[in-house]
Amino acid sequence: MEALALERKQEQNRELRVRLEQLKKERNAIILAHYYQRDEIQEVADFRGDSFLLAQKAAETDAEVIVFCGVHFMGESAKILAPNKIVLIPDERAGCPMADMVNVDGLRKLKAQHPNAKVVTYINSSAEIKAETDICCTSANAVKVIESLDAEEIIWVPDKNLGQYVQDQTGKKLIIWEGYCNTHDMLTVKDVNEMRAKYPEAEFVVHPECRPEVVAMGDYVGSTTSILEYCRKSDRKQFIVGTEDGTGYQLRKDSPDKEFHFATKFLVCPNMKVNNLKKLVKCLETMKPQIYVPPAVADKARTSLERMLQVR
Repeated sequence: MEALALERKQEQNRELRVRLEQLKKERNAIILAHYYQRDEIQEVADFRGDSFLLAQKAAETDAEVIVFCGVHFMGESAKILAPNKIVLIPDERAGCPMADMVNVDGLRKLKAQHPNAKVVTYINSSAEIKAETDICCTSANAVKVIESLDAEEIIWVPDKNLGQYVQDQTGKKLIIWEGYCNTHDMLTVKDVNEMRAKYPEAEFVVHPECRPEVVAMGDYVGSTTSILEYCRKSDRKQFIVGTEDGTGYQLRKDSPDKEFHFATKFLVCPNMKVNNLKKLVKCLETMKPQIYVPPAVADKARTSLERMLQVR
Protein backbone atom coordinates (compact mmCIF):
# COMPACT_ATOMS: atom_id res chain seq x y z
CA MET A 1 0.00 0.00 0.00
CA GLU A 2 2.80 2.40 0.88
CA ALA A 3 4.58 1.73 -2.40
CA LEU A 4 1.36 2.35 -4.33
CA ALA A 5 0.72 5.61 -2.48
CA LEU A 6 4.28 6.74 -3.20
CA GLU A 7 3.87 5.90 -6.89
CA ARG A 8 0.64 7.89 -7.06
CA LYS A 9 2.30 10.83 -5.34
CA GLN A 10 5.20 10.76 -7.81
CA GLU A 11 2.82 10.64 -10.77
CA GLN A 12 0.79 13.54 -9.36
CA ASN A 13 3.97 15.56 -8.91
CA ARG A 14 5.04 14.84 -12.49
CA GLU A 15 1.69 16.16 -13.74
CA LEU A 16 1.96 19.20 -11.50
CA ARG A 17 5.45 19.99 -12.79
CA VAL A 18 4.24 19.83 -16.40
CA ARG A 19 1.35 22.15 -15.59
CA LEU A 20 3.71 24.48 -13.74
CA GLU A 21 5.98 24.86 -16.78
CA GLN A 22 2.95 25.75 -18.91
CA LEU A 23 1.77 28.37 -16.43
CA LYS A 24 5.22 29.91 -16.07
CA LYS A 25 5.35 30.52 -19.83
CA GLU A 26 1.78 31.85 -19.96
CA ARG A 27 2.29 34.22 -17.04
CA ASN A 28 5.94 35.14 -17.73
CA ALA A 29 6.62 34.05 -14.17
CA ILE A 30 9.73 33.25 -12.14
CA ILE A 31 9.72 31.03 -9.07
CA LEU A 32 11.96 32.06 -6.18
CA ALA A 33 12.38 29.54 -3.37
CA HIS A 34 14.05 29.91 0.00
CA TYR A 35 16.47 27.19 1.08
CA TYR A 36 14.07 26.22 3.89
CA GLN A 37 11.28 25.16 1.49
CA ARG A 38 10.20 21.57 0.89
CA ASP A 39 12.36 19.59 -1.55
CA GLU A 40 9.50 19.47 -4.09
CA ILE A 41 9.44 23.28 -4.17
CA GLN A 42 13.20 23.69 -4.42
CA GLU A 43 13.30 21.16 -7.28
CA VAL A 44 11.11 23.35 -9.52
CA ALA A 45 12.43 26.77 -8.51
CA ASP A 46 14.13 28.99 -11.07
CA PHE A 47 16.30 30.33 -8.30
CA ARG A 48 17.03 29.07 -4.79
CA GLY A 49 18.61 31.29 -2.18
CA ASP A 50 18.60 32.87 1.25
CA SER A 51 16.80 36.13 2.05
CA PHE A 52 19.61 38.31 0.68
CA LEU A 53 20.05 36.47 -2.62
CA LEU A 54 16.29 36.28 -3.20
CA ALA A 55 15.88 40.00 -2.50
CA GLN A 56 18.56 40.70 -5.11
CA LYS A 57 16.86 38.44 -7.62
CA ALA A 58 13.46 40.05 -7.06
CA ALA A 59 14.97 43.48 -7.68
CA GLU A 60 16.67 42.35 -10.91
CA THR A 61 14.19 40.03 -12.64
CA ASP A 62 12.52 40.83 -15.97
CA ALA A 63 9.64 38.46 -15.23
CA GLU A 64 6.17 39.99 -14.93
CA VAL A 65 5.16 37.66 -12.11
CA ILE A 66 7.24 36.63 -9.09
CA VAL A 67 6.10 33.57 -7.16
CA PHE A 68 7.84 33.76 -3.82
CA CYS A 69 8.06 30.43 -2.05
CA GLY A 70 9.00 31.46 1.44
CA VAL A 71 7.21 33.32 4.21
CA HIS A 72 5.13 36.48 4.01
CA PHE A 73 7.79 39.08 4.84
CA MET A 74 9.89 37.75 1.94
CA GLY A 75 7.04 38.27 -0.48
CA GLU A 76 6.60 41.78 0.89
CA SER A 77 10.29 42.54 0.33
CA ALA A 78 10.00 41.32 -3.27
CA LYS A 79 6.95 43.54 -3.85
CA ILE A 80 8.70 46.54 -2.31
CA LEU A 81 11.77 46.08 -4.51
CA ALA A 82 9.71 45.28 -7.62
CA PRO A 83 6.56 47.40 -7.19
CA ASN A 84 5.43 46.99 -10.80
CA LYS A 85 5.52 43.18 -10.63
CA ILE A 86 2.77 40.86 -9.48
CA VAL A 87 4.07 38.97 -6.45
CA LEU A 88 2.34 35.75 -5.44
CA ILE A 89 2.84 33.50 -2.43
CA PRO A 90 1.48 29.92 -2.53
CA ASP A 91 -0.01 30.11 0.98
CA GLU A 92 -0.58 33.44 2.70
CA ARG A 93 -0.60 31.68 6.09
CA ALA A 94 3.18 31.32 5.77
CA GLY A 95 4.08 33.87 8.43
CA CYS A 96 7.14 34.40 10.61
CA PRO A 97 6.79 34.38 14.41
CA MET A 98 10.02 36.35 14.82
CA ALA A 99 8.76 39.09 12.49
CA ASP A 100 5.62 39.28 14.65
CA MET A 101 7.69 39.83 17.80
CA VAL A 102 8.39 43.47 16.92
CA ASN A 103 5.65 46.07 16.52
CA VAL A 104 5.63 49.60 15.15
CA ASP A 105 4.51 51.29 18.40
CA GLY A 106 7.26 49.58 20.40
CA LEU A 107 9.92 50.47 17.85
CA ARG A 108 8.78 54.09 17.71
CA LYS A 109 8.99 54.35 21.50
CA LEU A 110 12.52 52.94 21.41
CA LYS A 111 13.45 55.44 18.71
CA ALA A 112 12.06 58.27 20.84
CA GLN A 113 14.24 57.12 23.75
CA HIS A 114 17.30 57.12 21.47
CA PRO A 115 16.67 59.96 18.99
CA ASN A 116 20.20 59.88 17.54
CA ALA A 117 20.29 56.13 16.99
CA LYS A 118 20.33 54.42 13.62
CA VAL A 119 17.83 51.60 13.23
CA VAL A 120 19.06 48.36 11.67
CA THR A 121 16.35 45.81 10.96
CA TYR A 122 16.87 42.17 10.09
CA ILE A 123 15.03 41.40 6.86
CA ASN A 124 12.88 38.94 8.86
CA SER A 125 10.39 41.72 9.63
CA SER A 126 7.22 43.27 8.29
CA ALA A 127 7.04 46.05 5.72
CA GLU A 128 5.76 48.41 8.43
CA ILE A 129 8.87 47.81 10.55
CA LYS A 130 11.15 48.25 7.52
CA ALA A 131 9.44 51.61 6.95
CA GLU A 132 10.68 52.71 10.39
CA THR A 133 14.22 51.59 9.58
CA ASP A 134 17.40 53.29 8.36
CA ILE A 135 18.88 50.15 6.79
CA CYS A 136 17.96 46.46 6.61
CA CYS A 137 20.31 43.50 6.69
CA THR A 138 20.32 39.72 6.38
CA SER A 139 22.44 37.22 8.26
CA ALA A 140 24.69 37.17 5.18
CA ASN A 141 25.62 40.86 5.39
CA ALA A 142 24.68 41.91 8.94
CA VAL A 143 28.27 42.42 10.08
CA LYS A 144 29.08 44.52 6.99
CA VAL A 145 25.94 46.62 7.47
CA ILE A 146 26.78 47.40 11.09
CA GLU A 147 30.39 48.19 10.18
CA SER A 148 29.17 50.57 7.46
CA LEU A 149 27.36 52.81 9.97
CA ASP A 150 28.97 55.81 11.60
CA ALA A 151 26.69 56.00 14.62
CA GLU A 152 27.13 56.18 18.38
CA GLU A 153 23.92 54.24 18.97
CA ILE A 154 22.39 51.46 16.90
CA ILE A 155 18.95 49.97 17.51
CA TRP A 156 18.78 46.35 16.35
CA VAL A 157 15.51 44.51 15.68
CA PRO A 158 14.13 41.90 15.99
CA ASP A 159 16.51 38.92 16.50
CA LYS A 160 18.42 39.05 19.79
CA ASN A 161 20.61 36.04 18.93
CA LEU A 162 21.83 37.43 15.62
CA GLY A 163 22.13 40.84 17.28
CA GLN A 164 24.40 39.42 19.97
CA TYR A 165 26.53 37.67 17.35
CA VAL A 166 26.90 40.86 15.30
CA GLN A 167 27.76 42.86 18.41
CA ASP A 168 30.47 40.34 19.31
CA GLN A 169 31.88 40.40 15.76
CA THR A 170 31.92 44.18 15.32
CA GLY A 171 32.60 45.40 18.85
CA LYS A 172 29.79 47.93 18.43
CA LYS A 173 27.23 48.34 21.19
CA LEU A 174 23.72 47.54 19.98
CA ILE A 175 20.36 48.23 21.60
CA ILE A 176 18.89 44.79 20.98
CA TRP A 177 15.20 43.93 20.66
CA GLU A 178 14.13 40.71 22.43
CA GLY A 179 12.93 38.69 19.45
CA TYR A 180 14.15 35.32 18.23
CA CYS A 181 13.59 32.57 15.64
CA ASN A 182 11.44 29.85 17.20
CA THR A 183 13.17 27.17 15.15
CA HIS A 184 16.84 28.12 15.58
CA ASP A 185 16.36 29.03 19.24
CA MET A 186 15.29 25.43 19.98
CA LEU A 187 18.82 24.11 19.47
CA THR A 188 20.61 23.56 22.78
CA VAL A 189 24.14 22.83 23.96
CA LYS A 190 22.91 19.39 25.06
CA ASP A 191 21.71 18.64 21.52
CA VAL A 192 25.08 19.55 20.04
CA ASN A 193 27.05 17.59 22.63
CA GLU A 194 24.93 14.49 21.99
CA MET A 195 25.48 14.75 18.23
CA ARG A 196 29.21 15.30 18.65
CA ALA A 197 29.41 12.15 20.78
CA LYS A 198 27.55 10.27 18.05
CA TYR A 199 29.57 11.74 15.16
CA PRO A 200 33.01 12.63 16.59
CA GLU A 201 34.55 13.20 13.15
CA ALA A 202 31.89 15.72 12.10
CA GLU A 203 32.26 19.49 12.01
CA PHE A 204 29.49 21.57 13.57
CA VAL A 205 28.24 24.34 11.26
CA VAL A 206 25.73 26.75 12.81
CA HIS A 207 23.54 29.71 11.95
CA PRO A 208 23.89 32.85 14.12
CA GLU A 209 20.13 32.87 14.77
CA CYS A 210 20.86 30.10 17.28
CA ARG A 211 21.48 30.84 20.97
CA PRO A 212 24.87 32.47 21.74
CA GLU A 213 26.08 29.49 23.76
CA VAL A 214 25.29 27.21 20.80
CA VAL A 215 26.90 29.56 18.28
CA ALA A 216 30.04 29.57 20.46
CA MET A 217 30.34 25.82 19.88
CA GLY A 218 30.43 26.16 16.11
CA ASP A 219 33.40 25.03 14.04
CA TYR A 220 31.92 27.35 11.45
CA VAL A 221 29.32 30.10 11.95
CA GLY A 222 27.54 31.69 9.04
CA SER A 223 24.40 32.51 7.10
CA THR A 224 22.55 29.81 5.22
CA THR A 225 24.40 30.55 1.98
CA SER A 226 27.81 30.69 3.63
CA ILE A 227 27.15 27.38 5.42
CA LEU A 228 26.29 25.80 2.07
CA GLU A 229 29.44 27.20 0.50
CA TYR A 230 31.64 26.14 3.41
CA CYS A 231 30.35 22.56 3.35
CA ARG A 232 30.69 22.36 -0.43
CA LYS A 233 34.34 23.48 -0.36
CA SER A 234 35.40 21.63 2.78
CA ASP A 235 37.51 18.46 2.65
CA ARG A 236 35.56 17.06 5.61
CA LYS A 237 33.02 14.33 4.93
CA GLN A 238 30.70 14.67 7.92
CA PHE A 239 28.80 17.68 9.23
CA ILE A 240 26.43 18.39 12.10
CA VAL A 241 24.12 21.11 10.80
CA GLY A 242 22.67 23.80 13.05
CA THR A 243 20.09 25.42 10.80
CA GLU A 244 16.68 24.65 9.28
CA ASP A 245 16.45 21.20 7.74
CA GLY A 246 15.32 22.44 4.31
CA THR A 247 18.97 23.26 3.64
CA GLY A 248 19.53 19.52 3.39
CA TYR A 249 18.27 19.61 -0.21
CA GLN A 250 21.05 21.93 -1.39
CA LEU A 251 23.68 20.36 0.86
CA ARG A 252 23.03 16.91 -0.58
CA LYS A 253 22.81 18.28 -4.12
CA ASP A 254 26.17 20.05 -3.79
CA SER A 255 27.97 17.21 -1.99
CA PRO A 256 26.37 13.79 -2.56
CA ASP A 257 29.52 12.15 -1.18
CA LYS A 258 29.19 13.82 2.23
CA GLU A 259 27.02 13.13 5.30
CA PHE A 260 24.84 15.81 6.88
CA HIS A 261 23.29 15.25 10.30
CA PHE A 262 20.92 17.91 11.60
CA ALA A 263 21.67 18.79 15.20
CA THR A 264 18.10 18.07 16.30
CA LYS A 265 14.96 16.77 14.60
CA PHE A 266 13.20 19.98 15.66
CA LEU A 267 15.08 22.23 13.22
CA VAL A 268 11.97 22.50 11.05
CA CYS A 269 10.16 25.77 10.36
CA PRO A 270 6.45 24.88 10.11
CA ASN A 271 5.69 28.19 8.40
CA MET A 272 8.20 27.54 5.59
CA LYS A 273 6.75 24.08 5.09
CA VAL A 274 3.11 25.14 4.48
CA ASN A 275 3.94 25.74 0.82
CA ASN A 276 3.79 22.71 -1.48
CA LEU A 277 3.80 21.92 -5.19
CA LYS A 278 0.01 21.76 -5.47
CA LYS A 279 -0.41 25.19 -3.87
CA LEU A 280 2.34 26.59 -6.09
CA VAL A 281 0.50 25.50 -9.25
CA LYS A 282 -2.84 26.74 -7.94
CA CYS A 283 -1.53 30.22 -7.12
CA LEU A 284 -0.34 30.62 -10.73
CA GLU A 285 -3.65 29.33 -12.04
CA THR A 286 -5.72 31.72 -9.94
CA MET A 287 -3.11 34.49 -9.58
CA LYS A 288 -3.90 34.46 -5.86
CA PRO A 289 -2.94 35.23 -3.17
CA GLN A 290 -1.12 38.38 -4.22
CA ILE A 291 1.16 40.36 -1.94
CA TYR A 292 0.06 43.95 -1.36
CA VAL A 293 2.02 46.64 0.45
CA PRO A 294 0.45 50.12 0.84
CA PRO A 295 2.44 52.58 -1.34
CA ALA A 296 3.22 54.93 1.56
CA VAL A 297 4.71 52.04 3.55
CA ALA A 298 6.48 50.56 0.53
CA ASP A 299 8.17 53.86 -0.36
CA LYS A 300 9.69 54.19 3.11
CA ALA A 301 10.61 50.52 3.37
CA ARG A 302 12.22 50.51 -0.08
CA THR A 303 14.89 52.95 1.05
CA SER A 304 16.03 50.65 3.87
CA LEU A 305 16.15 47.63 1.55
CA GLU A 306 17.99 49.44 -1.24
CA ARG A 307 20.59 50.67 1.25
CA MET A 308 21.09 47.05 2.32
CA LEU A 309 21.67 45.94 -1.28
CA GLN A 310 24.27 48.68 -1.76
CA VAL A 311 26.50 47.51 1.11
CA ARG A 312 29.52 45.61 -0.20
